[in-house]
Amino acid sequence: MKIIEAMKKIKDLQIKAEDLRKKVSTYCCDTTLETPVYGKDQASKIKEWIQSHGDILKEILKLRMAVQRTNLSTRVSIEFGSNHIGKSIAEWIHRRRDLAGFEQDIWKGIGDKNIKEGNFKTSTGDNQEVKIRRYYDPSERDAAVELYRSEPGIIDSALEVVNAVTEIVEE
Repeated sequence: MKIIEAMKKIKDLQIKAEDLRKKVSTYCCDTTLETPVYGKDQASKIKEWIQSHGDILKEILKLRMAVQRTNLSTRVSIEFGSNHIGKSIAEWIHRRRDLAGFEQDIWKGIGDKNIKEGNFKTSTGDNQEVKIRRYYDPSERDAAVELYRSEPGIIDSALEVVNAVTEIVEE
């Protein structure tokens, strides 16, 4: 089974489990004035649904663990700029989730902070020229911001392909 198939199966199983939880909640009791929807065997039907729900959760866990094992053990090389960087799928997921954004934020925080250059009068009335001292390279900052801005999309594209072709690692 491919990663994408496992992920889709997990979603399907989650929907089935939710449906069973609703059924159990709805039909777990009634009054003596009502006719049981599932007849005299309604109690066994509830037990059956609870058992089925437990089995579904076990299958979800099994699939999730297989996907995690796969994500940890499968290395993927992705090209950023002129560099090929190899990481596990799990590492790429974490980069995509928030780390690439944090990298972009640090570079976006670098700038002139609205400091104005020019001639200013001092308190004594003298004119003094004020210049900005930059402790960074604006070209490097701009390139880094763009690189980290585009990283999530690049990761998404690469992992879509990997998820479609990579078999999950069973126990």
